[in-house]
Amino acid sequence: MSIFRTKNLDEMIANARKPGGLAKVLGPFDLILMGIGAIVGTGIFVLTGTGAVTAGPALTLSFVVAAIACCFAALCYAEFASTVPVAGSIYTYSYATLGELAAWMIGWDLLLEYGLATSAVSVGWSGYFQSLISGFGWHLPAALSAAPGALPGVDTVINLPALCIMLLLTGMLSLGVRESARVNNVMVVIKIGVVLLFIAVGARHVTPANWTPFMPYGMNGMLSASALVFFAFIGFDAVTSAAEEVKRPERDLPIGIIGSLAGCTVLYVIVSAIMTGIVPYKEFLGIDHPVTLALQRAGENWFAGFVDLGAILGMTTVILVMAYGQTRIIYAMSRDGLLPKRLSKVHPRFQTPFFATWLVGIVFGLMAAFVPLNILSELVNIGTLAAFTLVSIAVVILRKKRPDLPRAFRCPGVPVIPALAVIFCVTLMAYLSWHTWVAFGIWMLIGLVIYFTYARKRSLLN
Repeated sequence: MSIFRTKNLDEMIANARKPGGLAKVLGPFDLILMGIGAIVGTGIFVLTGTGAVTAGPALTLSFVVAAIACCFAALCYAEFASTVPVAGSIYTYSYATLGELAAWMIGWDLLLEYGLATSAVSVGWSGYFQSLISGFGWHLPAALSAAPGALPGVDTVINLPALCIMLLLTGMLSLGVRESARVNNVMVVIKIGVVLLFIAVGARHVTPANWTPFMPYGMNGMLSASALVFFAFIGFDAVTSAAEEVKRPERDLPIGIIGSLAGCTVLYVIVSAIMTGIVPYKEFLGIDHPVTLALQRAGENWFAGFVDLGAILGMTTVILVMAYGQTRIIYAMSRDGLLPKRLSKVHPRFQTPFFATWLVGIVFGLMAAFVPLNILSELVNIGTLAAFTLVSIAVVILRKKRPDLPRAFRCPGVPVIPALAVIFCVTLMAYLSWHTWVAFGIWMLIGLVIYFTYARKRSLLN
């Protein structure tokens, strides 16, 4: 049946190496910083407070569980990315192993994941930006400060800062990946410096008594927090979307994926331990700037402004990398005929998918402007967990179908590691709310309708 037709891997790799496509300008250092740029942001500066209320001091374990789930999936991603260095991430891998319908559905899922991730992080960026300028006595009118209904009792109309940062970064991405990577690298170095400074300053004010009881809501609370803070690790998979623009993908992509995930896990565990050691976990209820609160309680008010600046830079890089990843997935789907051809047209001067980049920026900038954060974040989580589950299944299938394929990096323990990735991801999905499942189901149903009425007929494989 046509819905199970697969792309030829050898042809995909050969086509990606032809001249006239995306510029190959990224190295391993760029990829690690790209991964850290996508990971360290809203998770550490915003969701740590919500996670602390849900799990208590056991938030550190919540981050470890979420990281383990990501690690298993990351090993599968690393094998695929180094073996099939083609733009499109898991969409491309699924097309070569699971068939066209599965590839379309996971690509459609990734559009939701990456797009809403940029919107959600833009909303968090707006909150810290407004906190920073308020320190100088500047305040936005309430109508321009948040999405409608985001602030109870306040008549809000639009989140203007969130829309503006999306459009600004869209402009940057449209001008070239090398330039965007350089800006990302500088901002990542600064924000990691801020996080390390927080660790050095905050560690002196920890009160161990605040860690008791360590797991006040039991295993259920800890796993619920894991499902929530999983959002904090989203981003390492965006590194794989850069495969076609990497100088030595077979070596550099595994380094970028695993290196960025490992570094961020260590930072998350240490920061969450220090935060809950300074402030009793119940006091983080309703707080959207938990790191700043911890410093204020510690009497380190002088450093609060630095944290706001670090948070702003941190979220800026997340938006930049996630928007980049989404445009490359759209580029790959369009090149295969599943989306309109104009979306894969490369600008002759900037060597970027110019039209697709601006389309993403405008659509999800408007989402950030008009949709509250809590609605956005859970939808991102379920989309990502579904993608991680599929890539873990696909790596086993490819081992069976193409054992002869050269693999620069091999996921260890196949099929045990991929099976563990599936188990962890499905378990975390079960802890998400029912309305998130309903919204996700509606999105995927829309994707099915589009596939059978448009994409299947126009596929290059048809």
